[in-house]
Amino acid sequence: MAFDLATLDAPFTALKAFNWGSDANAFKPIDAAVVAAHGDAALRAELEKRFGQLLADDSSRATKEYVCRKLAMIGTSASVSALATLLPSEDHSHMSRFALERIGAPEAAEALRTALGKVEGTLKIGMISSLAARGDKASVPAIGGMLGGDAKIAAAAAEALGTLRTPEAAAALAGAKADGDVAAAITDARLACAESFLAKGDRAAAKAIYESINAAVGAEPKTHRERAVRVAAKRGLLATAE
Repeated sequence: MAFDLATLDAPFTALKAFNWGSDANAFKPIDAAVVAAHGDAALRAELEKRFGQLLADDSSRATKEYVCRKLAMIGTSASVSALATLLPSEDHSHMSRFALERIGAPEAAEALRTALGKVEGTLKIGMISSLAARGDKASVPAIGGMLGGDAKIAAAAAEALGTLRTPEAAAALAGAKADGDVAAAITDARLACAESFLAKGDRAAAKAIYESINAAVGAEPKTHRERAVRVAAKRGLLATAE
């Protein structure tokens, strides 16, 4: 039985005027339609169209956040453009990323990569995090280029590369020069890469990383962290020999 689209008119009118503290019970028909859309392509398309209009309108932050949550559930490439317009916004970037992370279409990853090169500060860190969460290997060159400069961005880039764990990510980490917290993040990410390579059977690649980290710590680690890193590297080396 086809979903009755007429039942959505009043709820969408209410959603357009929604704000924090308002009664959200009026949106139950929309919630039901989102569930039904998983097996109904036409309904999904209609919902995406209506949600996209709300993102484009001068609707409240509460409305846009509700919409982003629903698009995280049913969104397709058709919703990427509307969500991408929110990425540079301090108010809306987080929730638009929340949706784009969960939309499997390649256009969603491309939107995040494009925004990565245009935003700064915490918004850039957010894009890095979302691309890593998506497992977007195509973003490795751009993220690897951020290992220098701002310390918070560099640390986020290192963490992301340690999540992506590709050979290219490992190479970018190996070539980075840093100190303090960024250096620690790079070392942790390199250990994560080595662990991944070892699990995949690439003992040579894992061994090279463990040897490099072990040499960098030296024979006499001076701090608790250096001792912990040395232990991790030694254990890794033993594992590559098994």
